[in-house]
Amino acid sequence: MADGSDRLVEVMDRLRSPGGCAWDAEQTHESLAPYALEEAHELVEAIESGDRAHLREELGDVLLQVVFHARVAQEHPTEPFGFDDVAQACADKLVARHPHVFGDEDAGDMDEHLRRWDRIKAETSNRDSAFDGIPATLSALARAQKVLGRAERAGLPADVADAPASSTGIGEELLGLVARARAEGVDAETELRAAVRRVEQAARAAEQARRGDTEGSSA
Repeated sequence: MADGSDRLVEVMDRLRSPGGCAWDAEQTHESLAPYALEEAHELVEAIESGDRAHLREELGDVLLQVVFHARVAQEHPTEPFGFDDVAQACADKLVARHPHVFGDEDAGDMDEHLRRWDRIKAETSNRDSAFDGIPATLSALARAQKVLGRAERAGLPADVADAPASSTGIGEELLGLVARARAEGVDAETELRAAVRRVEQAARAAEQARRGDTEGSSA
């Protein structure tokens, strides 16, 4: 009997093949892209919820996106690849970027490890800038953290006060808070989501209480 990963690949192949699911068969990398973003966000919610069953389910949904894209990629007329190719390339990348584990380099401290990671990534990905590869689709907070972190590790200036000011200055204030979060070892995106979640919970409770008062007064 096939293990879980083999079975998932087989199920996806059946859905995509003739006689399978019409919707699955017509999907492309482009049509599936929004689902990848959505599932990634749902995974983060599951992590923050602490619900293990929910986490397992959302990890599966993210894995499904990888398997689905790999199955679509198999059909490319000139440059096909499949799930095994994706997994092998990922393993090769991890080995190459951890020479202190799989090679002879000293581990060093965490800062040295991150600088080495950036250097190897730049060499193997043919990147011209320390900031190449930061997704434009990241939220502004998450992207700010990435930019500040890359600049710091590359020894580049990243003083918010030296950046050209906007008309309101609000952007600079927000960026300053991101810089403060980095300095304190805090993830700004996570902190903001938690704060918004607390406000939403309180607002929902007030909404329910108001609805209860309204229903009580009309009874």
